[in-house]
Amino acid sequence: MSRLSPALMLLFSLGFILIGRADQRFDSQLRSGLNDILAPAYMVFSAPIEAAEHGTGVIGHLFSLSAENAQLREQNAELLQWQEVAMALQAQNDALKAQLHYTPPPAPEFTTGEVVADTGGVYDRSVLVLVPPANGSPQSLVGAVAMDGRGVAGRVVEAGARAARVLLITDINSRIPVEIGAHGDPAIMAGRNSSDPALIYWSPGHPPAEGAMVLTSSQGGAFPPGLPVGVVHYDAQNDPVVLPLANLDSLRLLRLFSYPDNLPVLTPIPHTKPAAAPHHGKR
Repeated sequence: MSRLSPALMLLFSLGFILIGRADQRFDSQLRSGLNDILAPAYMVFSAPIEAAEHGTGVIGHLFSLSAENAQLREQNAELLQWQEVAMALQAQNDALKAQLHYTPPPAPEFTTGEVVADTGGVYDRSVLVLVPPANGSPQSLVGAVAMDGRGVAGRVVEAGARAARVLLITDINSRIPVEIGAHGDPAIMAGRNSSDPALIYWSPGHPPAEGAMVLTSSQGGAFPPGLPVGVVHYDAQNDPVVLPLANLDSLRLLRLFSYPDNLPVLTPIPHTKPAAAPHHGKR
């Protein structure tokens, strides 16, 4: 039977050739018939190939997962390296703290309040802050440092059961010891009832540099050190002033930080408004 198969196939092919010569349409009809029969099979086999080429379907999804897994493995290895570095730095930091007998300062207590009024009253530049009911004496908030999301806004000078008055750093009654620049040069920031407090009593021969950062100083115990206040700028009179970081023109929320070990003893201020703001020049 196997010997007859090539002969039969040859005769079958010759028969198709003779029929095609006799009927010219038979050839095209045969091809069309075969195409109609094989088209569904083509679709079944071509769909996975197209999905793989375009990254869709089950096969494309598998290729995508494989690439993502390789990327995640690479990132995981990198994170493990950084974890080792962090652990080494943590161990080194702990060892240095132990040698220096370092004790971190206690975290200050704080409360967040909404600015409900800008009434002025005794002070030209102050705001009233609504605070939650105090658990202890309302006077515990007196001297608290008021900050918005960017920098120091002022200090609490009066406190009741539900409200506290914050004297802004721009008020003429405000005097804050500060440190300027990377070297921490001492100076006093004095409010002028304007948008930019003046810098006075800075070191002779070492004028503050334009754009230098101004931070609070611990001198006098009124403020903790290192709180951001503003940057140095020279006004039209070529005098150094501070451009506050806090958005004092549109305060909405203030956080009041109480530092129990550094609460200032506030000097009573006479209940009279100053007639005019004095001018502070360079010393």
